[in-house]
Amino acid sequence: MDPVDALLEIASLLERERASRYRAQAFRQAAATFQDLPSDVQGDPTRLRAAKGIGESTFAVIRQAQAGEVPEYLVELRGDVEPEKVSELRGKLRGDLHAHTEWSDGTTSIEVMAAAARAQGHEYQAITDHSPRLRVARGLSAERLREQIPQVRAQSGDGFTLLAGIEVDILEGGGLDQEDALLADLDIVVASVHSKLRMDGRAMTARMIAAVSHPRVNVLGHCTGRLVQGDRGTRPPSAFDAAAVFAACAENGVAVEINSRPERQDPPDELIAIALEAGCLFSIDSDAHAPGQLSLLDHGAERAERAGVPASRIVTTWGLSRLLAWAE
Repeated sequence: MDPVDALLEIASLLERERASRYRAQAFRQAAATFQDLPSDVQGDPTRLRAAKGIGESTFAVIRQAQAGEVPEYLVELRGDVEPEKVSELRGKLRGDLHAHTEWSDGTTSIEVMAAAARAQGHEYQAITDHSPRLRVARGLSAERLREQIPQVRAQSGDGFTLLAGIEVDILEGGGLDQEDALLADLDIVVASVHSKLRMDGRAMTARMIAAVSHPRVNVLGHCTGRLVQGDRGTRPPSAFDAAAVFAACAENGVAVEINSRPERQDPPDELIAIALEAGCLFSIDSDAHAPGQLSLLDHGAERAERAGVPASRIVTTWGLSRLLAWAE
């Protein structure tokens, strides 16, 4: 197989399984390095191994691919990754409203994420990097977000639209961590709680209701903040009145995110049921921080289907025109 294809598939599989970002980046870097090398260097093992950006593992993958083999490491990873859960609902998803790039805490460029979304067959993909308060994630200041917006929209074309968005922090008092005028310039606003997750339930309820009542908010992201598995350990869900919060979402036309990351599984099944009863819309999102994680929509679709969420109430099954009319 083609060495570049092999290296990029390995990177995507590592990203999907939430392996160390440095492992995945090493294979993406090796793919870029190899692609840029002169053909005589590509075919010379000694010079190829000496090239900056080609390490022992990536060199082995390249050489096995050049020999007409499927590289051993790729075979191993294909066997380790769980089989795709291709649900009927997954086939109806037309896009994804929550993903990150290297502008905040994602691993790759806007261009690479756009290409990966196209490869997934998406009609649209939102780029929603973090807002400034989340410094650990290099959240975007108003100035950086203004700089990013045209670069995001420049990736649209040929039946695919890259939407300019943000995952904006919900502040303790329920305000949003970005300028209102700038939020109005965006296509999609995902609002999420990232701080003081253990605050009093009544205060958290008021905080979340205030946020979803803001006219620029489209999606309530990973509403409980819980973690149920993974390298970051586990974290209990925030306490809040789910019926009251989801009633506010329904009243304001805000979609409740079904976050597809396996370590989150957020909302829990019992909260999805409450949101259904409240009449909420939903958005099945990958919350991808790397290109290979865009395929995590499989997990979210499987959970939504199992919970009985109708496709008609999932905004990411809608076409672009309907989605944008709703998000205005």
